[in-house]
Amino acid sequence: MAFRERLSVVQAYRFALDLTARQERVVLAHAGAARVAHNWALARVKAVMDQRAAERTYGIDEAGLTPTQGWSLPALRRAWNQAKSDVAPWWAECSKEAFNTGLDALENWSDSRTGKRAGRRVGFPRFKSRRRSTPSVRFTTGAIRVEPDRRHVVLPRLGRLKLHESARKLARRLEAGTARIVSATVRRDGGRWYVSFTCAVQRTQGMPACPDATVGVDLGVTHLAVLSTGEVEPNPRHLDAAARRMRRLARRAARRVGPDRRTGRRASKRWERASARLGRAHARVAHLRRDGLHKLTTRLTREYGTLVVEDLNVAGMLANRRLARRIADAGFAELRRQLAYKTGWNGGRLVVADRWYPSSKTCSGCGAVKTKLALSDRTYTCTTCGLVLDRDVNAARNLAALAATVAGSGPETRNGRGADRKTPLAGPVAVKRQPGTATAGKTGTVPPQGRTSNHELTYAS
Repeated sequence: MAFRERLSVVQAYRFALDLTARQERVVLAHAGAARVAHNWALARVKAVMDQRAAERTYGIDEAGLTPTQGWSLPALRRAWNQAKSDVAPWWAECSKEAFNTGLDALENWSDSRTGKRAGRRVGFPRFKSRRRSTPSVRFTTGAIRVEPDRRHVVLPRLGRLKLHESARKLARRLEAGTARIVSATVRRDGGRWYVSFTCAVQRTQGMPACPDATVGVDLGVTHLAVLSTGEVEPNPRHLDAAARRMRRLARRAARRVGPDRRTGRRASKRWERASARLGRAHARVAHLRRDGLHKLTTRLTREYGTLVVEDLNVAGMLANRRLARRIADAGFAELRRQLAYKTGWNGGRLVVADRWYPSSKTCSGCGAVKTKLALSDRTYTCTTCGLVLDRDVNAARNLAALAATVAGSGPETRNGRGADRKTPLAGPVAVKRQPGTATAGKTGTVPPQGRTSNHELTYAS
């Protein structure tokens, strides 16, 4: 039996909590402490920046300016320790991790600006409101563990908290020594409290059921995903299904006496209950959407060795007011994010086609490219070879054929048609198939979609 490679990944395990009234008050106090520390640090940094800018207008040289306030967590922590007795005389009632949670958020903007933080640029931090901000607190040190009964967790200063569900998946890894808890975050989402454990996990490298098979995935609104094999994944449209109830809950909340910041009016209890019901309805839609995407991406990455998707301009698509709600409900970005890391877990490869690759306009039979193709044309008809095929299936087949022109074995490979504008390519450039180059006896150049035999698969012993 062949041994598979072990991967070191960072994985989060999220569990719902069943807190008592006293425990909820303690957690809210810690989240409030994080918010106070964040607002204090942001005000201090902005005051120093404004002071230095004013001093420059007075003609003071750089050496004589007010000393800068560092954005790093150690620098902010030193400043907080000097001022916490005056700013928060109650600081001893909360864990130090609560204040670190608020101070650490400011470092993200500094790291993003200097290039230390990967991903999209982080905007300049804002002050957090008690009513509008999401209560959250993170623990990185102290007693963080899962109890042997797998129904309780222990966190610093919060003590023993009951879980709404079993933590057996995480407990098994902790007992086997293949996972180590790095941090734990308690957060309120949709009226319910959750705890998320960020863990360093040793995962066994998986292998797809069809390691040599390639599938193109065309995302859309009518159907969530259309595969090059002809399989259609329907769009559940969870938001549309819950729209009627959410409208009724929103009208009910609008009739209640809500808060007014201008007059200092506080919200009524009836408004708070109505708003909580509306929040739970939104959370339910988000949970259903996330669950469906996880099931779809897990099935695809465990079955196919290579998946090809498009680099969709979701932000531009949301500008279409007629389709924005349905596009946002589909969750294209979340689907691609899950495919990216799950292909690495399961030993597959994700190829991302360039944003300007004409997958819908290209004939999957002969390679001819139409000049125009209206969105209302749901059937693709090729005037060169006479191919008549569903528009989405044709696009998915073109995406699958594109994978054959890309070299590389990484979990995510970027690909394109050689466009020289707008979208920079981070990987090898694919040459677009010319018309009339279809292989004899095959439909276009789509790789075979069949399964491999069982004796070709290797399993970890």
